[in-house]
Amino acid sequence: MNDVVIIGSGVAGLTCAIYLGRAGFKPVIISGNIPGGQLTKTNLVENYPGFPDPILGVDLMMRMMDQATKFGTEFVYDSVSTVSVERVITLESKKTIHAKAVLIATGCTQKTLCIPGETEFTNKGVSWCATCDGAFYKNKKVAVVGGGNSAVMEALFLASLASEVFLIHRRDTLKADKLEQEKLFNNKKIKCIWNSEVIKILGDNKLHSIEICNTKNGTTHETQIDGLFIAVGTRPVTEFVKGVIDLDDDGYIIANNTKTSVNGIYAAGDCVSGSLRQAIYAAGQGALASRTIQTQLIA
Repeated sequence: MNDVVIIGSGVAGLTCAIYLGRAGFKPVIISGNIPGGQLTKTNLVENYPGFPDPILGVDLMMRMMDQATKFGTEFVYDSVSTVSVERVITLESKKTIHAKAVLIATGCTQKTLCIPGETEFTNKGVSWCATCDGAFYKNKKVAVVGGGNSAVMEALFLASLASEVFLIHRRDTLKADKLEQEKLFNNKKIKCIWNSEVIKILGDNKLHSIEICNTKNGTTHETQIDGLFIAVGTRPVTEFVKGVIDLDDDGYIIANNTKTSVNGIYAAGDCVSGSLRQAIYAAGQGALASRTIQTQLIA
């Protein structure tokens, strides 16, 4: 029987492990397929406190993993198939782990366009986070794909940095809130390209242009840009707890101060409904989860 098993090795899970380790517990982290979580896919991180110089996302996460190891965290390099109400975790390798407390910190995966060039030019002109990478496109030409709040907010943020911003949407109306739309339409730097989809990303060592197809008449054209930001939504990694704990309509975990609907199962980070989806917020939730879990284990 383990004291605490943490599912996910991103910022939230690692922060919780560090705090628990320093408190004398021996947390176990099931790291999943990508140790270090989604931040390992971010090129340079400039907005994490304590790092005045940019740091590679993967380097930041490796430091956190080293820190968690220093305080006694055990890493299991496997993925989770199921978690029961009794806190029995079944791994993809068919092994089972029992725990007094479980923290789910599996984060999200960004929805992708699934088009040629998307994988090849990730971190070479293709990004999923304007807050993270927008500063690298100051006075440059960029495009955002999407029509919801996230896409509009990405475009508005980028407009404060870039020389020109294209918002590409497959329909002729946006799903974003009216107030956000008003801000968008009033920004002279932003041009909307309606009824269009990006069908190909082109470049050499980095992205230099995109191919756009009109969804109405099928015509295509190539547009030169320096950066492409994909904001077509995220998908929480919570399928393995569906039917076990309460989720919202989009599959995010409903949690009150990291407590889920099942006693002894907690959640933190981007997989939680209403999360800010920033590394510093995930770290705060991880710290909160550690305190809440300690209170349960000591009681």
